[in-house]
Amino acid sequence: MPKLILSMDGLVLKEIPLHKERLSIGRKPNNDVQIDNLAISGHHAVITTILEDAFLEDQNSTNGTYVNGQPIKKHVLRNNDVIELGKYRIKFLADSAQPGLSPSEFVDTAALKPIFPNPAADFASSAGAGEPGATQTQLLSSTARDASVDEPLGQRVGVVQILNGANAGRELELSKSLTTLGKPGKQVAVIARRPHGYFITHVEGLAFPQVNGRALDAQARRLNDHDIVEIAGVKMEFFLRP
Repeated sequence: MPKLILSMDGLVLKEIPLHKERLSIGRKPNNDVQIDNLAISGHHAVITTILEDAFLEDQNSTNGTYVNGQPIKKHVLRNNDVIELGKYRIKFLADSAQPGLSPSEFVDTAALKPIFPNPAADFASSAGAGEPGATQTQLLSSTARDASVDEPLGQRVGVVQILNGANAGRELELSKSLTTLGKPGKQVAVIARRPHGYFITHVEGLAFPQVNGRALDAQARRLNDHDIVEIAGVKMEFFLRP
């Protein structure tokens, strides 16, 4: 399980396991992690955790949120990242982090059905993910575990099929523990595979993805068979493989 190490001036104050999907940090007592210091905003930042992946988001704080010395608004946390809030430091530790590899940094072309003529050419690489003019919705996976490890006996595998645009008709099996979909810098969501179903959560972008025409909120939403999901202008149908 990922965890946080809170410290100030080199002195460790607290160790915080990330066992909640949403963890709030701020000065007010109703935060999950309260830091009673005037340099910290009432609700300063939020960390959303899905399985072993964590996403940090600044909550329009007065003094800002920094990671490894750089100001951020939204950031995918990597192992050993240091979050800076005023004089306080919060180190992120991921139990099974892969050195040099963070979520959403590679294209999961192996999961694409073999009927696709050239999936490597059709889906953008991580190097071009943020380049202006990219039109494809990128289907990425943040883990590379064998699906059999995570699949409870009898669970059907979920699939998303793209319904519009240049990639209409293409399918992606959601066999990994966590799959990231969207356009980095515009709108990103993650679909988590859990023992009791598939859940979608908004990660990046001012506008939230939609399911059956209704925008998501900050909480994870369970996907039902034949739900229509829209992310970054691309519609796709979620269904369970028979």
